Amino acid sequence: MLTVHHLNDSRSQRILWLLEELGTPYEMKRYQRNTETRLAPPELKEIHPLGKSPVITDGDTTIAESGAIVDYIIRRYGQGKDKPAMMPAPGSAEYEAYNEWLHYSEGSAMLPLMLNLYVGRLKEAGAPLHPRIDSELANHLGYVDRALNGREFFVGASLTGADIQMSFVGEMAKAFDKLGPYRNLAAWLERMHARPAFQRSVAKGGPYRFA
Repeated sequence: MLTVHHLNDSRSQRILWLLEELGTPYEMKRYQRNTETRLAPPELKEIHPLGKSPVITDGDTTIAESGAIVDYIIRRYGQGKDKPAMMPAPGSAEYEAYNEWLHYSEGSAMLPLMLNLYVGRLKEAGAPLHPRIDSELANHLGYVDRALNGREFFVGASLTGADIQMSFVGEMAKAFDKLGPYRNLAAWLERMHARPAFQRSVAKGGPYRFA
């Protein structure tokens, strides 16, 4: 059976959400962050050399990286009878947009958010970097917000892996109190968090401070 190695307050929450949306059976192994450093425990290195979450094991297959995991689960478990497709048909125009969002979430969008997190810990020493970080946050959050104008989901008329992947971007922006100017993104995130499958994922995964 597919196992999700779930770290509290991490990107692995969206993997639980995806599996709940699909109704795919899975096992969950919990890991807790160090309360002082907020780092993952060393036990995760026994699953994958990077010692990061999310990571899944499925038989002899081990996959890290959120985008790769989302893609694998949807291709492996989301295309069968009575299952939501969760992705557009390969080769279609919508598929190319879907694939772009799938990679954009971690490839570009998360960089200024993570810089904001780490530079913020430098206090006054990081002050010279904040104008550039704020400019990049506005650039990317504005882009995402405009893309959601008049749309319920990022691609097509139903939930896809693009929405699953982009959820952590919205959640981090909310955690940094950056969502104010971006009403489309804020409303989309609220809709995603209201989905029954998301609520089930939090109930199973444990307290999630970004929900």
